[in-house]
Order: sequence, then C-alpha cells, then structure tokens
Amino acid sequence: MEIKKFKTESKRLLDLMANSIYTNKDIFLRELISNASDAIDKKRYLALTNTNINTDDLKININIDKENRIITISDNGIGMSEEELNQNLGTIAKSGSFEFKKELDTNSNVDIIGQFGVGFYSSYMVADKIEVISKKYDSDDIYKFISENEEGYFIEKINQDIDFSTKIILKIKENNQDFEYDKYLDEYYIETLIKKYSDFISYPIYLKKNDKEEIINTMIPLWKKDKKDIKTEDYDNFYLNNYFDFEKTIKTLHYKIEGNSSYTALIFIPSKAPNNYYSADFKTGISLYSKGVFIKDNAQELVSDYFRFIRGVIDSEDLNLNISREILQIDNQVNNLKKSIDKKIKTTLETMLKNEREDYEKFFDSFGLQLKYGCYEKYGLNKDILIDLLLFKSSHNDKYTTLKEYVERMKENQKEIYFASGDNIDNIKRLPQLEKILNEGYEVLYLKDHIDEFMLEIIKNYDNKEFKSINKVELSLLNEKEQEIINKQSEDNKDLINKLKELLKDKVSDVKLSNKLISYPVCISNDGDISIEMEKVLKQYQNQIIDTKKILEINPNHDIFNSLLKAYENNENLDDYAYLLYNQALLIEGLELEDVYEFNKILNKIILKSIK
Repeated sequence: MEIKKFKTESKRLLDLMANSIYTNKDIFLRELISNASDAIDKKRYLALTNTNINTDDLKININIDKENRIITISDNGIGMSEEELNQNLGTIAKSGSFEFKKELDTNSNVDIIGQFGVGFYSSYMVADKIEVISKKYDSDDIYKFISENEEGYFIEKINQDIDFSTKIILKIKENNQDFEYDKYLDEYYIETLIKKYSDFISYPIYLKKNDKEEIINTMIPLWKKDKKDIKTEDYDNFYLNNYFDFEKTIKTLHYKIEGNSSYTALIFIPSKAPNNYYSADFKTGISLYSKGVFIKDNAQELVSDYFRFIRGVIDSEDLNLNISREILQIDNQVNNLKKSIDKKIKTTLETMLKNEREDYEKFFDSFGLQLKYGCYEKYGLNKDILIDLLLFKSSHNDKYTTLKEYVERMKENQKEIYFASGDNIDNIKRLPQLEKILNEGYEVLYLKDHIDEFMLEIIKNYDNKEFKSINKVELSLLNEKEQEIINKQSEDNKDLINKLKELLKDKVSDVKLSNKLISYPVCISNDGDISIEMEKVLKQYQNQIIDTKKILEINPNHDIFNSLLKAYENNENLDDYAYLLYNQALLIEGLELEDVYEFNKILNKIILKSIK
C-alpha cells in the first residue's frame, strides 16, 4: 500500500496545526462535530434540487470504546469520494466546506461552519492513529483514509456494510507526564464537551452511555427561537442556570441585527453585582458563538469595559475568527459589533431611567460605580456617552438625581453645580459648610464614592455649569451687604487672625473668617486642585501622602470666636485653643489627627483649667 505524503509543508505544517494553532485540546471534538454538521448541511442543500437524496433521520453519533481507546464520530451527511478524501484530508488547509460555500446561491440559508480546512487536524492533538471511512451520497464506493503519524496517510477502497456517510475513528493517545488523555474516554467528560461547545448544533448528537444512546445537545438555542414563543420564565431559567445567580435579572434584551454587523443577542442586566465584580478577577459574561458553535467565554472584545456588568450570548455569522476559531480577529467587523452592542445597552439604560426609575436606581446601586469609572478612565474619553446615566444622591429630598434634573432645578443666576464629599451620606450631611448653602436654598450633590471627585475633575462641567465643592474657599453665596459685614469683621480682627496664622503656620496655609458657617465654630476648606476628599482617597488606596492646601475657617458669629478674642487679649492659652480647633476641624472632615497623644494632652489641660 502506497503511503502518500501530506501535501504542502507536510510534517512541519501538520505539527503546527496539531500543536500550535489550537491552545486547548478539548476543542478537537467541537471541530469534528462541526465538520459533521457541515456535511449534513451540504446534503440537505443538495436535496432541495435532487429528490433522490434521503434526508430522513439526519444525525451525528459518538461512541466510546474505552477498552480499545477508541472514539468514533459518525454522520449521515454528504460523504466523501476518494478524490475528496485526498483533497480535504490529504491537503492541509484545503476546505471542502469553503469550496462548497463559494458555490452556494447567495440567497441560500445553509449554515456552513467550517472555512479554513484545518479542524480535522486538531485530531492529531489527542490521537496517534486516525481512520476516516466515507461513502459519497451518489456512489456505492466506500473508502478508508488511514494516518498513523504526521508523515503521511493512505487511502484504500473497502467492502463493508455501513449505516453512515462518514465515520472518524480516533485511537486516543496514552497518558503521559504532560497530559491525561484518558478523560476523552470518559462518557461524562465527552458529554460535558458536547454541551459546552456543540450544544446548539442543528442536528441531534447521540452519545452512547451505559449501552443506551441519548441525545445530548439542545439543538435550538433560546436566542434562536422566536420571541413570541419564549416565556419570561424561560429567560429567567436560562439566566439562573447558566450564570449561577440567585436573583432574576433586572432587564433582558433579546434582539437580532442584520446589516454591516449581523448577529443575534441575548443579553441580561443583573439586578445585583457579584461579590468579585470590582476585583481584577472578574471577567465579562459575554459568550461568543458563531453559527451556533461555541467559540469563547468572556468575550471582552465585544463590549466596552464600562458595560462589563452584562451577561449573555452573542451569536454572529460573519465575525473573522483566527484559524483555530479560538480568537477574534480585531478588525472593523468586531469594532462595529462592539459599537452596536454598546449602543443597545445604553439605549436600554436610558429607557429604564426614563420609564422604570425604581428599577434603574436599583441597577445603579449595583453598577453605578462602573459607569463612573467609565467617565473617568482614558481622560474622560467616554464621558459624553455615560454622563446622563449617572445618578447622585442630593439634598433635594435626599433622593437620586441626574445632572440634567439638577440643572433644571437650579436657582436663577446660579452658575455652579455644588457638591459635598464624604465617606457616607450621614457624614456629609453633618459637614459644617453645608448649613449655610442649604439655608440659602441651593441644592447640593452628595458624593460618597471615592471615584466621584476625580471623575468630576475630568468631566469639568455639565451644560456649561462648573462643578464646585462646598469645601473650596470661595463660594459666591453672599449678597453685597453680607460681604461687607464679613470684610469688616476680618479687618477688625486682623491681629487675632494673623496670630492664629502664626500659631498654625505648619498646619494650614491660611486662617480666615468664614461666610459658610452657622452653628459650627470652625471648618477646614482647601484651595487647589487636590481636595481634602481626594487626599484621603489617595492616601487610602494608593498610599500617596499628599498635603493639600488646608485653610482653617472660623465662624465670627459663634461664641467660640469670642473666647478666642478673650484668650488673645489676655494672652492666655491661645496656642492651645488654636490647636484644638484645628484638630476638631480635621475630625469633622474625617481626617486623621496628626498626633492623638498631643491632642489628648492639650484637651485634658483645658478641661482641668476650666474645672478650677
């Protein structure tokens, strides 16, 4: 029997196919099942014009002979002649499916999966002997292709009664120190691979288990069904079973797009973030299929990071995959698909925000931080896409508000959007600076997430209204008369103020009388790009020690100020009072005391003196 060499670069190229192109040995079964599905598709197509072709009971069979280390995959598709065995199996990267596809009518809906002609060679990853028995649909001749190594193959004509068109027989390799091949002889492991990679092949896949043949695959995926035939509980069950969540989704998107980017999508927006959502370990939950064949999980190429909370399936017919169908080729097709998916998610969220406010707020509680990061990252590149999806708690009824709603409620002649920052809403509401601004009837956004101020620094403004922290030194809240009063008080008490500046020169950049305070004696404000809240975040999360330009503001209308005047006039304990007031302001602002022991020492000293 003449052994034929593999065409092209022979052993070297075949070794590349078997050991380099495919990174996961498990996918050999996906490739062989896809080839079988293609063979059946071709037969069905030819039967449209040839009534002599029998298309009854189209199926794929998989059997395991554990004792002899054999797996067989058979189908009753179109079959191959001797010439086609030579061409399709003897020539690497010669795709019979691709040639058949080129000959199809452009209006045909036959769904040919293969196109590269290399899937068959993935068998060499797991088998040390491969046989292919095949009978062309319009012939009585049966041929066997045999290859025992990567050097070559031979084809012989055989006499045999067969009930299939093509059967691939794989002699599975023995275990070695690098890999356990025995798992491919386990019925349940093979069943797992079928369900993972080929569950939605359009023809039944039978697997012999415990001497009984069972259909393993679902065949018709949920996303390929007509929406009118799907109940809400079908979507719920699919989501809960496939994504291991315990709560139903807050929104389900099921749609089909045809055009430059043709695809079917079944996308879920979860109601709650998983525990590891904001960790580096979290991966986006989009699974990619091509014509019903599983390609990959966590297809992060298909959705922007700021929408990575979605779960679901994208099934596309025209994506450019690499030769092993494991990796997407990042090209305009993928970029257009990503834009289409992003646009759909954004539109859905906008509709929820407008018509289902309660559900949207629930969604935002779980994933709002992700949208904020999206606005901040890449120097605000995506801020215009996301800004109207942001929600902030505010002093307006203590409820969520959008920036658009805030601006619509702004007072006449108000030029800035005011915000206050803190660790939580309760602490923010206790900020000394908040009293005055609220009494004046202004609305204040409450920023409680560590990303908030950094994000607003990037966004800069909304509707030409700049963002302004109530901690900033200058707030234009005073009318002309009030400004005159504060100016006079500052002038009248400049000696005291200068003395306090001297005493606190190592701690603050300035001391001034405040126009912001009502019931509180002091507060800390800042003057510069880095706010006090930013300082806390940088120290906590990035271990950066940044000293902001802190300013001690004193309420001239508080009794404490009168006590300071007396201490200054009597030259008694002013340094202690200044120290205590400064540290009190730090504590109110949520900052750490510079020296807890010194603070307690001076506090005790003042208490003891007051008792005497």
